[in-house]
Amino acid sequence: MRRFTRAERWVHRTSAALTGLCVATAACLYVPQFAELVGRRHLVVTLHEWSGLLLPVPLLLGLASRALRADLRRLGRFGPHDRRWLRAAVHRDRRQEARPAGKFNAGQKLYASWIAGAALVMLGTGLLMWFTGLTPLVWRTGATFVHDWLALAIGIVLAGHIGMALADPAARRGMRTGSVERSWAEREHPLWEREFEERPRTEDL
Repeated sequence: MRRFTRAERWVHRTSAALTGLCVATAACLYVPQFAELVGRRHLVVTLHEWSGLLLPVPLLLGLASRALRADLRRLGRFGPHDRRWLRAAVHRDRRQEARPAGKFNAGQKLYASWIAGAALVMLGTGLLMWFTGLTPLVWRTGATFVHDWLALAIGIVLAGHIGMALADPAARRGMRTGSVERSWAEREHPLWEREFEERPRTEDL
């Protein structure tokens, strides 16, 4: 079953690369052991700033894809089945019928919403820290506090995201190749599998 188009996979890979660079350079800036190992602080700062500034670009370019826009609408829309999925997740109910999901389950929707909001906050606070002459000192101090602690939270959430991806080879294959096995879709995303069967067979690049 076709799950992601070429454009969607490009957006995901490019965003992941920029995020990885941003996180790695942040670690080199804030962890003394990494800073001593890497050195060249000015280069690390420059890479961190520009990877953060460029992070929204892949998504903005990807909006030209009709498939990506459709998936963004799916990610931003919660329904009754999502509430059922969340209740089952909270109660650790792993029965398939207890966790109905469309193309994206409720956990993926929450993650996408949270990481998008966090990225915007990081971009805003990062700009306040970069252009020091545009704002009062109290603003820059507050921006630094929010930026540092939110960076830690993002690191923890990203680690969870990567861990869950590593635990699901079929999902990784879907993101890598664009296609998934029907048996996986029926088990993990049954509502989407039915929707896939009913929609016209068109491919959006």
